[in-house]
Amino acid sequence: MQAPAKKVRRPLIGARAPTGEMTSARKIYVKSFGCQMNVYDSERMTELMGAEGFAETASLEEADVILLNTCHIREKAAEKVYSDLGRIREVKSARSSLGKSTLVAVAGCVAQAEGAEMARRAPVVDVVVGPQSYHRLAELVGRAGPGRQIVETGFPEEDKFTVLPQRAPAKAVTAFLTVQEGCDKFCTFCVVPYTRGAEYSRPVRDIEAEARRLAEHGVREVTLLGQNVNAYHGVGPDGRPWSLADLIARLATIAGIERIRYTTSHPRDMSDDLIAAHRDVGKLMPYLHLPFQAGSDRVLAAMNRRHTAADYLDLIARIRTARPDLALSTDVIVGFPGETEADFGETLALIERVGFAQAYSFKYSPRPGTAGAGLVDQVPEEAKIERLHRLQALLDRQQTRFNSACIGKVMPVLFERRGRHPGQLVGRSPYLQAVHAPADSALLGRVADVAIVAAGANSLAGKVYVGETVPA
Repeated sequence: MQAPAKKVRRPLIGARAPTGEMTSARKIYVKSFGCQMNVYDSERMTELMGAEGFAETASLEEADVILLNTCHIREKAAEKVYSDLGRIREVKSARSSLGKSTLVAVAGCVAQAEGAEMARRAPVVDVVVGPQSYHRLAELVGRAGPGRQIVETGFPEEDKFTVLPQRAPAKAVTAFLTVQEGCDKFCTFCVVPYTRGAEYSRPVRDIEAEARRLAEHGVREVTLLGQNVNAYHGVGPDGRPWSLADLIARLATIAGIERIRYTTSHPRDMSDDLIAAHRDVGKLMPYLHLPFQAGSDRVLAAMNRRHTAADYLDLIARIRTARPDLALSTDVIVGFPGETEADFGETLALIERVGFAQAYSFKYSPRPGTAGAGLVDQVPEEAKIERLHRLQALLDRQQTRFNSACIGKVMPVLFERRGRHPGQLVGRSPYLQAVHAPADSALLGRVADVAIVAAGANSLAGKVYVGETVPA
């Protein structure tokens, strides 16, 4: 399961009008839910539709086409989509009364999982398209219209990445880059094998070309994405399968790319060469998101995770031997069917032993079609809530401790954007922490040393480092 990203509203800059005509006056709005890969997919749909004549809008009320790119990892994420569709129905009706047509498209994993059921449940939707078919979005939008509802949730044989256009000029100094999709692990809580399909790795040549184009347009940090990214095995220029470590080493040679990250990994695929890459590749940031999900071997077996708590602890020890300053992030699920208080105690104990800089924690949510949804020993909701509160209190303490330990250190920060206050810039530390500092705008898109002077729960504050002592 991939760590979720913040919800992103990202307007597409073009699409075909619902009736098939071209007009520069029409507008489109897109909203993304869920993980980083959905953000990437929305960006690619933006580029795909950019030549189709629509102007950007951040307003539903202005949009002639509305696109929701959805997530199905948890029940609330799916229900939020239907809630939004209720509001969109009202907007569509109001526009219709003014003689304006509105086409509604739903993409992503909810679309893939529910397909025709979504079309039946939400007749306001004109196009339902899964994540493996979004490269056909312009065609589907052009075919849809009043009385023509289209559902496209197949797994086409064609490689969508070869159909998508080249990356458009970047609007930021950081970018996501999908290198792998799908998963073959079949964890019993996870819908990814059903919504994203089997593992697929893009060829090294195609990824490198995309990364070079990003660098040419000002991107300085790339995050390599995959539902199981460290299982990457794309064909290399020599015709053999390359590992993620091989790919990282190749991308590190690209001028302009100064930082490389990757997410999300599975403990079973954390290979020796990838561990060594954290030691040997300077551009690979010392931050690793490595979900363990539960600390009880009994629960891990029921989840079909294929590793034990001891396996995970041994792996962490090997990684930290290779890169002692590496910071760890993880995913944890509480209340998986059959989890006892003793099982939960083992999860807390593992967290105490490892120490995490950041973590994502969730109550177990049965997803239709997964093996976990059919298990009979479901944990009461009250117990799940109580355990989640205890878990998050521990994780919050660890994150606060990690951030506080940064005070007095000098860190290289990649400045990404202007802050809320005049003269302030915001960037990221090597450990993915947000860092605020007074700084000249000339530092945007550049890495500068910053002395950390204060730490909050979710960010650091500092001053650009120009001397030999840390400023007070």
